[in-house]
This record gives sequence, C-alpha cells and structure tokens, in this order.
Amino acid sequence: MTPRPNPTASPSRRTVLHALAGAAVLQAPLAAFAGFNFFTNEYTVSRDELQAQVVRHFPVSQRYAQIFTVNLRDPQLSLDAAGNRAAITALMTIGSPLLQPSSVDGVVSVSSALRYDAATRALRLDNPKADRLELQGMTGRDAERLQQIGGLVAQELLRDYALRTFTAEELTVGRKTYEIGEITVQQRDIKVQLK
Repeated sequence: MTPRPNPTASPSRRTVLHALAGAAVLQAPLAAFAGFNFFTNEYTVSRDELQAQVVRHFPVSQRYAQIFTVNLRDPQLSLDAAGNRAAITALMTIGSPLLQPSSVDGVVSVSSALRYDAATRALRLDNPKADRLELQGMTGRDAERLQQIGGLVAQELLRDYALRTFTAEELTVGRKTYEIGEITVQQRDIKVQLK
C-alpha cells in the first residue's frame, strides 16, 4: 500500500522550493561581478589577479642623468595587511658606460599605500618608497651611489602606477554606479568599499 501524500507537508516543501529558486536568482547577478559582494557593497581583487595585471606592464626602464639606465623586470606583488600597503619586488639592472662591467644586477622592493583615481577608475600606488635594494658584486661608496640612483628611479617608475583599473561595468549594478571608498589591503587580496 503506497503512502498518501501529507497535505500539511506540501506548503513547507513549496516554501523551501521557492526559497531555493529565490537564492538562485540572487546568485545569478552576483556571478556576473567576479569580486562584487552585493550585500556588503565591497569589491575584492585577489593577489593573483593583481599579479597578472602587474606582470603585463613589465619590463620598464628609465634613464637617470643621461648616464644611467635602470631596468626593472620580473615583478612580484606582495600585500602587507598590517601596514595596509602593497609592495612590488623586481629584478633590477643598472647600466652605464661609466661602469666596469657596463651593468650591475640587483633586486629592489618598493612598497606603497594605495589611492583611488576616480578620473581613470584606477587603484594606484601612492608615494612608493624603495625599502630594500641589493646590488650584486658591489660594495663601498660606488654601491651606495648606485643604490641611491636605483631607488630613486624605481620609485619614479612606480609612482602613480595603476595596480588595477576598473571598468564602468564592474562599478555599475542596475542603474546605480558606485564610487570607490575605503581601500583595505588583506593578506591575499585587496578589498574596496563601494559607495
């Protein structure tokens, strides 16, 4: 004998099905905005995504005093949650006809606070500072001078550097266009408040 359906169970089952359907509808628009959290009005960008953006804009180079050329390549992005800063560590080459040999290799780390540039919708490095610069095979006053030159040029190369540029679509939901508010650097990502 087959059991008869319980009429009192149907409404609760129907309610559950409606709730699940509603949840699916809510999930659909959220999936379109990879890092957008509709409920907290936040957009999160992962370190991996930022790293991929950074790599695309390297190598970079700049001349100093018409005598030295400083090249930066192979950047690695790190995030400092405690200091609310981002850092880029890159391999550096300083070249000049005055050097013997004509170039010196090293590593430079530049850290920076972040700011939002509304005109370009870009998250930019703000006043980057060369925290560490090591040159291979050089010591003494020559090494100190080259470190100063390398640090100054690295800071200049990364000043106002666009770490992430948002599209208009990423900041628009329905008819509302958001502006970027507070920027929070976390261990594995950067979170921006949308207002």
